[in-house]
Amino acid sequence: MKPKIVSIFSGAGGMDVGFETAGFQTVFATDIWAISCNSLEKNFPKATVVCDDIQNIDFKKVLTKHETIDGLVGGPPCPPFSKSRFYRTEKNRGIDDADGFMTVSNYFRAVEELQPKFFLFENVHGFVFSPHKSALEMVERESTRLGYKIFHQVMNAADFGVPQTRQRFICIGIKNGLGDFGFPKQTHSAPNIKAPNTNDWITCGDVISDIDIEREEDSKMVAGSKHKELLKEIPPGDNYLFFTKERGNPNPIFKWRSRYWSFLLKLSPNRPSWTIQASHSNNMGPFHWNNRFLRIQEIKRIQTFSDDYILAGSFKDQWRQIGNAVPPELARVLAASLLKQYFNGRETMVDRKIELQYGQS
Repeated sequence: MKPKIVSIFSGAGGMDVGFETAGFQTVFATDIWAISCNSLEKNFPKATVVCDDIQNIDFKKVLTKHETIDGLVGGPPCPPFSKSRFYRTEKNRGIDDADGFMTVSNYFRAVEELQPKFFLFENVHGFVFSPHKSALEMVERESTRLGYKIFHQVMNAADFGVPQTRQRFICIGIKNGLGDFGFPKQTHSAPNIKAPNTNDWITCGDVISDIDIEREEDSKMVAGSKHKELLKEIPPGDNYLFFTKERGNPNPIFKWRSRYWSFLLKLSPNRPSWTIQASHSNNMGPFHWNNRFLRIQEIKRIQTFSDDYILAGSFKDQWRQIGNAVPPELARVLAASLLKQYFNGRETMVDRKIELQYGQS
């Protein structure tokens, strides 16, 4: 039998794809957004999907139904811990925010009620920043109280075969007595800072060039909004800073670091994408190097979802689900390490890869 996992704050199921590909089985998944739950039901027909507030989920009933749960995976919603919260002075940060405290505390309520062999807690890399020290201390304190030893680090998804420089805080909790956890070794690196025994980063050109065919729908929404003409002048791999005095622009338009990094940000075919955001905007990228919005199929590939992965909802709903997701390939790499280290006799399953369908239209 495959090891069983419970998935919470599941979103579109990026974590679940990775774990199932490695050899686990999602038996229970939950999210509060009905559209995400619809996507989960379509892609994980064998799992019980419950659409409800995490506070209303009785995990003891889940455990009773399945007798044993091997792992708990999930990432509490990240806005209270994100970089953008630094600019939202009207809102509290981290666990001082009511939602931040509620989601983290209920994550550990799930750990307490399920008593899994391991848990995987995922969040934005800002979780380790000093303003969120109390949140990390809460994770450490709750883990110790419940009998788990934790191991955490910030992982760049591009270093593990994802065509996106997406940094995430990953915390693995292992039940006392089961030994230590060893994080997987880096498999990819930037060509200019080549790490030993690694492949080059996978680039956007590697994964979306084959579907870069002009389509009628591309002209329906104008990328860059009122700055669309400026977007055309920005070189691939650059952003609004191209139009600053500090970059030597003879006719500077913007002040240095006066906007979000993603403002008028354009992909380069020669490097991974920057982080795909959950919200879709007219002037916030990344945009395609051909000065258009990215398509759902393209951001699926950048996040390592397969072309045939089913997403419910409108264009913006689908974009939000993908932008919020854990890249399935990063999840698979972590799941494979857990499977190999703690589930004897099942190591052969870790050789399975995410089938990304690159090269197909």
